[in-house]
Amino acid sequence: MTIHSRWYTFVDLEICNPMSTKNPKILYTKTDEAPALATHSFLPIVKAYTRAAGVEVETRDISLSGRILAIFPEYLKENQRVSDDLSELGKLATLPEANIIKLPNISASIPQLKDAIAELQAKGFAVPNYVDSPQTDKEKEARAKYDKIKGSAVNPVLREGNSDRRAPKAVKNYAKQNPHSMGPWLSSSKSHVSSMANGDFYGTEKSVTVASAGTFRIEFTSKKGDKKVLKGDSPLLKGEILDTAVMNYASLRAFLKAQIADAKKSGVLLSVHLKATMMKVSDPILFGAAVAEYFEPFLTKHAAKLNELGFNVNNGLGDLMTRLDSLGASEKKALESDLMACIHNGPDLAMVNSDKGITNLHVPSDVIIDASMPAMIRNSGQMWDKHGKSRDTKAIIPDRSYAGIYQATIDFCKKNGALDPTTMGSVSNVGLMAQKAEEYGSHDKTFQMSEAGTVTVVDGSGKVLMEQTVNSGDIFRMCQVKDAPIQDWVKLAVNRAKATQVPAIFWLDEARAHDRQVISKVNLYLKDHDTSGLDIRIMNPFDATVFSLERIIKGLDTISVSGNVLRDYLTDLFPILEVGTSAKMLSIVPLMNGGGLFETGAGGSAPKHVEQLVNENHLRWDSLGEFLALAVSLEHLGNTFNNPKALVLGETLDEATSKFLENDKSPSRKTGELDNRGSHFYLAMYWAEALASQTKDTQLKEKFTSVSQAFFKAEQTIVSELNSVQGVKVDIGGYYHPDSAKLSNVMRPSTTLNTIVDNI
Repeated sequence: MTIHSRWYTFVDLEICNPMSTKNPKILYTKTDEAPALATHSFLPIVKAYTRAAGVEVETRDISLSGRILAIFPEYLKENQRVSDDLSELGKLATLPEANIIKLPNISASIPQLKDAIAELQAKGFAVPNYVDSPQTDKEKEARAKYDKIKGSAVNPVLREGNSDRRAPKAVKNYAKQNPHSMGPWLSSSKSHVSSMANGDFYGTEKSVTVASAGTFRIEFTSKKGDKKVLKGDSPLLKGEILDTAVMNYASLRAFLKAQIADAKKSGVLLSVHLKATMMKVSDPILFGAAVAEYFEPFLTKHAAKLNELGFNVNNGLGDLMTRLDSLGASEKKALESDLMACIHNGPDLAMVNSDKGITNLHVPSDVIIDASMPAMIRNSGQMWDKHGKSRDTKAIIPDRSYAGIYQATIDFCKKNGALDPTTMGSVSNVGLMAQKAEEYGSHDKTFQMSEAGTVTVVDGSGKVLMEQTVNSGDIFRMCQVKDAPIQDWVKLAVNRAKATQVPAIFWLDEARAHDRQVISKVNLYLKDHDTSGLDIRIMNPFDATVFSLERIIKGLDTISVSGNVLRDYLTDLFPILEVGTSAKMLSIVPLMNGGGLFETGAGGSAPKHVEQLVNENHLRWDSLGEFLALAVSLEHLGNTFNNPKALVLGETLDEATSKFLENDKSPSRKTGELDNRGSHFYLAMYWAEALASQTKDTQLKEKFTSVSQAFFKAEQTIVSELNSVQGVKVDIGGYYHPDSAKLSNVMRPSTTLNTIVDNI
C-alpha cells in the first residue's frame, strides 16, 4: 500500500542545487493545544530517527503565547525574552532550502487572546493588557501589536506557495474499510442555509487589475468633506488584482432579524456560521450583529449597565455571562432573568455543548464554518439543541460569496440521501494562497466605519482605482492577489490534472467582480501549458459542488481548484464527508522559491482533547497528519540535499504509516485504551521494522535491526506502561503556556519506550 505518490512528480518545482553544502535541516513548529501536547511525545522519536540520516530537526515556537512574548521584549526580563520565530520562518519560506513542518495553531479570537495574556501575566510575564478601547499612546501601541497576532496571523506569513491538499490513498482505503458514521437524510428535512440577497460583500464587490507597478493608499472622505488616510502608501505589482467590498450593517441587521423570526416560525434551530479566526476583523462584527439582534430587547433595556461593564457584543454571550458575575446577587439575577427571556421568546439556539449550556452565540471562535457546516451535513443536516437532541437547523451564513457550496450539498443529500464513505470518490484541492492571496477581512485593509462617507483606493498618481459608499457601522474590506501566485496556481492545477487524469475544476463565479478578473488570468495562463487530453473547466461554486458530488457518488475523483477562502472550506467539507476528518489530509505547499512547507492537516488544534488529557490523562489527538507531512518533508530534503538516507527514512515511514493504518493503531476516544502516545509507539515500531527490512542502506538496516527487535520484545510492556497511567488528572502547568518539563513527563510515561528511543 502506498501512502502518497511522490510529490515532485505532481509539482513542477524548481529546487536548489541537490549538491548544496548547506546542513540539511527540518524546522518543526511548536504550536498550541492538542498538537503541542502530541509534539512532546512524537518529536523525540523523530529526532532519534533523523539523527541516523544526518538530518537536524529544530523547533520554532509559533504558539499564541510564543507570539505574544516575541512582540513585547521591552516588557520582559532578560531571561524571559524569546526570539520572533514566526518572522524568522517567514523569511526562511522565501529561500530554496526551506523545509518547514507546520502543525495546527490557535487562530486567536479576542477572548482567547485575553485568556492567554492573563495566563502569561499570572506566570510572571509582565505583558500589557489587550484594551478594547485604548486611550493612551501606550495602550494604542500595545493594541496595534496584539491586532497583528490575533486571528489567522501565522498562515499568511508562512504560505509563500500555493497548496496541494488531498486524502492519501491509504487513508482513503482505510475509511472505506472502516467507514465513519453518516446520518441519514430525509427529503423532508427543513435544514437550510440562509444568506443575504443584497448589501453583502458579494453584491457590493468591485475589482480591477493594475497595469503597472506603483503604490496605493486607502482614504475615507466623510459627508462633511473631512479626509482620513485609512492605510498609507503600500506597494503594488504589475498585474495585481485589487478588490473592495462593503457589508452594509443596516442590511445585515435587517436580514438577521428576519432569519430569527423565520427560525422561530419554522421550529428549527438557529445557528450562525462564520470564520472569526481567519477573518479576524470582519467576522467578529458579523457575529456581534447576530448576538445584538437575538438579544436586542435585553441589550436595549440594560445598555447603560452593559456599557459600564465594558461588554462588547462581538465577544459573544460567554463574555457577557462572565461580566455579569461581577454584579451583586440581586442585580445579576435581574439581568439574567431578562437575558433568559430573550432565549425563551426567540428560536432555540444550536448548541456547541448542550451539557454545559454553551450556545452557538457564546464565543465567536467556537463555531468555525469550515468545520461546523460539514459536521452539520454529516449529521443529517442537524445540530444539537439545549437538551442534546439533534434537530433540523437554519445555518446563517450572511455573505453569499461561498454559502452556496453548503446549500448545494444539502440539496444534493436531500435528493440522493447520505453519502457512502465505502464507495464515494474523492475531491482534492489546489488552492491559491501564496503571498497572502485573498486574505479577506483579516488584515490592515478591513475597517468598520464610524460615519458615513466614501472610501477610495487611490494609486500613487492620485488616480481613483475604486470607491465605495459607506454608512456608519458598515464593514469595508479590500484584498490583493499578485500575478505570480496565480501563474503558479494554474501551473500546479495543470500538473495535478496531468498526474491524475481526472477533471480539474476552477471554482470561479463569472457573476462576481473579483472572480471575473481571475478568470481572465486563468484563461490566459492556461495557454502556457499543454492541456491536450485534460478536462479543465471553470464553474461557479454552486455548480462545481453539484458536479463534484455527482462524481463522488459514482466513486469518481475530482480536483477542485479554488481561491484561498474556498480552499479553506473545501479542504474541510470533502475530507470530513469522505474520511471523517480533515486532520488526515496530506497537505503540501511547494514554496515558490523552491522550498517546502508541509502542513499536518486541517483539523484545528482540538481544545476538547486538552481537557480530556488534563482530566483523564488520555489524549485522543491523531498524529497521522504529522506522519504524512514528515514523510514528504524527508523526501524533499533527500532530493534537495542529495541525502539518500533521508530518502530511505521517508520511504520506510510511508510503509510504517500504511501498516499503522492496516493494524488500526489510531488513538481511541476511551480512557484506558491506546491513545496518542501509544499510536506514536506503534508508528516507531513499524518504522524501525521497515528500516530493518530495507536493502538500500546497510548502515540504517544494521542500526534499526536491533531497535526493531527491542520494540517487538517490549511491546506488551510499553503498551501497559502507556495505558496504566490513564484515568487520573494531570498537571501540565498551563493551557496556553504549559510547563515543558511537566508536559514531557506526562507525554512520555513509558520508561521502556524512552530508553529504547533515547539510545538510538
